[in-house]
Amino acid sequence: MLTPFALHVSDQDLTALTRRLRDTRAPAAFPAPGWAAGAEAETVARLVRHWGDGFDWRARETEINALPQFTADVADTRLHFVHLRGEGPHPLPIVLTHGWPSTFLELARLGDRLANPSRYGGDAADSYDVVIPSLPGFGFSAPSGVPTHDLWHTLMRDVLGYDRFAAHGGDLGAGVTSRLAAYHPSSLIGIHLLAAMTPPGEPVTDEERAHVAQVARWHAAEGAYEHQQQTRPLTLAHALSDSPAGLLAWIVEKYRAWSDSAYAFTDDDILTQASIYWFTNTIATSFQPYFSHRPFWQRIEVPTGFASFPADLSRPPRSWVARTYDLHRYTAMPRGGHFAAHEEPDLLAADLTAFFRPLR
Repeated sequence: MLTPFALHVSDQDLTALTRRLRDTRAPAAFPAPGWAAGAEAETVARLVRHWGDGFDWRARETEINALPQFTADVADTRLHFVHLRGEGPHPLPIVLTHGWPSTFLELARLGDRLANPSRYGGDAADSYDVVIPSLPGFGFSAPSGVPTHDLWHTLMRDVLGYDRFAAHGGDLGAGVTSRLAAYHPSSLIGIHLLAAMTPPGEPVTDEERAHVAQVARWHAAEGAYEHQQQTRPLTLAHALSDSPAGLLAWIVEKYRAWSDSAYAFTDDDILTQASIYWFTNTIATSFQPYFSHRPFWQRIEVPTGFASFPADLSRPPRSWVARTYDLHRYTAMPRGGHFAAHEEPDLLAADLTAFFRPLR
């Protein structure tokens, strides 16, 4: 059964957060400039001040509640999701899956462009019924022991009544989308990805070898967060669940490092994402997909589209993706980073539309 969802943080929780922020103890000065050693102290201090005195959570809460949101019990898991009905005569149902440290909200700009293309100069015949769930243990969805791809399949088919549908995802969402196609191929008309599974065997072209080397360099420089969340997430979770400044620092560094532009996210965007994690106390459970991750590879025979954004941490060449997926479309984007749905929603919506149009 679907239950309409409206977000309301109590005045007591807002007051408690403000008190913690005003009592923040900043770290001692560190002998490294700017962002060289992690989240820049001046930036975090500025955001902490704004979060505690000036950030209008109630205004953001109103904006969030303007989205049509629901909860449903799926396999004994309470799932939260946005459901945007398409404007056209035959909208294509699609499920969009976010990653970490994102929330469902990061996909809202893309979702509106897909559901209402005529607002953005497109054709209503290309519209979608857009479903944007919160990953289990993220924000307003409960943690679950059921594989996420199975929850999504049940939500789309049995709860919402879509016999066949499309799917898109990046980061963790790309893994969920790939598994959805692997385990439920008859329900998928196609999938669109921003990241791809690693194929078995050695790289076979110079371009693939360069990609493997680039990924290794990235992990050496940027991958400490992933290793911590895979191996000792609870140790980290104690600190981030108790300190809003610590939670903010952990998140803002990723938004800065993985975006194509420092201006892709406003201060209020960052603080809204951090607030969702804080008020729901879900930073710990958001680490679960890393801790429970098991290597997975399977040849995907569902038609696949792939968009490669130049500032993303995952930019595999076309041949690399085609070794795993039935690749119908590969687009090298002119700009954009890891959070493409928010950074470049027009580019991503256009690519999704071009890929899925012949599959409708």
